Amino acid sequence: MANQTPIPVVVIGAAGKMGREVIKAVTQAADMNLVGAIDTTAEYQGQDAGELAGLSEPLEIPITNQLEPMLAFASQGKQLGVMVDFTHPSSVYDNVRSAIAYGLRPVVGTTGLSPEQIQDLAEFADKASTGCLIIPNFSIGMVLLQQAAVAASQHFDHVEIIELHHNQKADAPSGTAIQTAQMLAEIGKTYNQSLVEETEKLPGARGSQAEEGVRIHSVRLPGLIAHQEVIFGAAGQIYTLRHDTSDRACYMPGVLLAIRKVLQLKSLVYGLEKIL
Repeated sequence: MANQTPIPVVVIGAAGKMGREVIKAVTQAADMNLVGAIDTTAEYQGQDAGELAGLSEPLEIPITNQLEPMLAFASQGKQLGVMVDFTHPSSVYDNVRSAIAYGLRPVVGTTGLSPEQIQDLAEFADKASTGCLIIPNFSIGMVLLQQAAVAASQHFDHVEIIELHHNQKADAPSGTAIQTAQMLAEIGKTYNQSLVEETEKLPGARGSQAEEGVRIHSVRLPGLIAHQEVIFGAAGQIYTLRHDTSDRACYMPGVLLAIRKVLQLKSLVYGLEKIL
């Protein structure tokens, strides 16, 4: 580790709550070197990334909104660079394409990309032989919940997902909930066969319907961080799986793992479970 050239890392969405945690984690990792901090929020321009993240000493890396010049700078080193994106669904697609074009490996925690956008990015990464990781949830505990849900789905025909997040989350349902529903659908069965003709007195009362009949309900409230329940039902029993996040630091081991693993990839990979 001591003889290895540190991995250059650019964090996009650096002034956000997740971005600040990533800056702290990357700074403390011996095999990584923060080289850039991007954020478009006007009030943070020019502020020191380390001070903004709550580090004891400044990093002498100012927050800037100049993405492409920073990507070009990060691509000049001897070691392959990585771009970590925790921004907004409206900008993440363009950010990832730009990173690949400059030869950086994207690690994406922003959710809200459409299936078509993910497919397009996968094709772009393949053509460039560039690794890219899109991770709906960096928590190891969430991966374990999803694996338990898939195991339970072999024995239950009725399931609904409730995801709860803070009220600053822009997309709904969450990428994690959508991924969980996709994993349940992949076993090849249809869930929640109705015994009655349902009528929604208010649109959306029954949540959204994902693949193979899986229902997803989204809650947005201040005070929450990120939480998910997968509830299975059968005659005479309910089986509930739940994961709760109390501190965003829980995502950082997954983020650091993704930064290291993406350098070994030549294509786009979706989901933390694929690199564990």
